[in-house]
Amino acid sequence: MPLAFITGASSGLGQALAWRYHQAGWQLALVARRTGEIDSWAAAQGLRPEHCAVYGADVADTGAIVSAGEACIAAQGLPDVVIANAGISIGIDTAVRADIDVLARTFAVNNVGLAATFHPFVAPMAARGSGRLVGIGSVSGIRGLPGHGAYCASKAAVIGYCESLRGELRASGVKVVTICPGYVDTPLTRKNRYGMPFLMQPGDFADQAFRAIDAGASYRVIPWQMGIVAKLLRALPNAVFDRALAGRPRKRRQDE
Repeated sequence: MPLAFITGASSGLGQALAWRYHQAGWQLALVARRTGEIDSWAAAQGLRPEHCAVYGADVADTGAIVSAGEACIAAQGLPDVVIANAGISIGIDTAVRADIDVLARTFAVNNVGLAATFHPFVAPMAARGSGRLVGIGSVSGIRGLPGHGAYCASKAAVIGYCESLRGELRASGVKVVTICPGYVDTPLTRKNRYGMPFLMQPGDFADQAFRAIDAGASYRVIPWQMGIVAKLLRALPNAVFDRALAGRPRKRRQDE
């Protein structure tokens, strides 16, 4: 039975991905800070303990997430797929001192945490000659949105980091897959106060992501319509892009 290691599995995209992999007959290694929520969800879905192990870790704590990966290998074996899904999204205002700390926390979770998630698996996967390392980026990483600097910058870094890692592991047989979701109906996005075109349900996203990962796609925007939107936005001259976003509601800050 193949094994999937998924971070941020207590809700949202991580939970939807976990369910999709379970439906496909995979064994699960699920990671989150809130392990009780995973336990309750797994019990409600009828997942048996031998098919679903839970590891508690904050991905911003490098030692904790590396230890979780090592514990997974020791208890369940080397995964076939590792999905670094855990992430946070909080608006910032660079003029506010406290928001610089929000920026640092965002990078710690979304970037350092992603690399630390992959770390325990890179060498053994390369030695085996197979595996999938999956980074969850975002369409928001393609162009910067006002008030959304921490998240946009972190997801742009996810895209760049995964591309670098893909080149490093190209000859090893290990695939690095970058998945960039558009808007998905999760607790993270329900707080947004702006329009979300092509909003997807988590299950639909998970199904498309599962197929992209299985195919070993190097980069995939989901849904495809957001990929077209992102390319168009990327092609806009800065002056036109800035005018188009003038007056757009900003991402909620931590104290809003």
